[in-house]
Amino acid sequence: MSNNANPTGFTHEKVETSNFLMIVLILLVVAIGGLVEIVPLFFQKSTTQAVEGVKPYTALQLAGRDVYIREGCYNCHSQMIRPFRAETLRYGHYSVAGEFVYDHPFQWGSKRTGPDLHRVGGKYSDEWHRIHLNNPRDVVPESNMPAYPWLEKNAAPADTIATSMKALRTVGVPYTDEEIAKGPAELKGKTELDALVAYLQSMGLALK
Repeated sequence: MSNNANPTGFTHEKVETSNFLMIVLILLVVAIGGLVEIVPLFFQKSTTQAVEGVKPYTALQLAGRDVYIREGCYNCHSQMIRPFRAETLRYGHYSVAGEFVYDHPFQWGSKRTGPDLHRVGGKYSDEWHRIHLNNPRDVVPESNMPAYPWLEKNAAPADTIATSMKALRTVGVPYTDEEIAKGPAELKGKTELDALVAYLQSMGLALK
């Protein structure tokens, strides 16, 4: 009997000469490696429990976050400060997973056309943000960010905010029935600009 007998029929040559087999095996290895790295994160407190001071967004902040996503702000601004000296000196404490447990989906990103926004909350006044969003060059002359003048004309979505809050509750955000019921009233008379400013001012306050 030959010492090279292979009852499985799998040989190095067969794998290397079969594109289909090579693709299947690569996908299998990547899938197993990904599961080994990702699954444990679902059971670690540091990634599943909010850090002290982090609370679910208010109805107004949540509406502002929806505006932020709709207008594509994440295309130029990240919300993840990496644990490197150059980043922490400029932006503050590095980002940790516990700060984002109520974000669905989270907005970490990696784009740095504009500065990171993770710890922008409280850095500027509400009025500064209003001016900046209406015409960025009024406060940052060298800015290449577009203006968003329509935000102060659009009403905040009071009629849909309760539905959004209920949907988030189904994925673990601990909104109470009372908070959901009060959501529409919180947005009444507010604009999308008010909502977006409220969202920006809520960013990164827990680990200042």
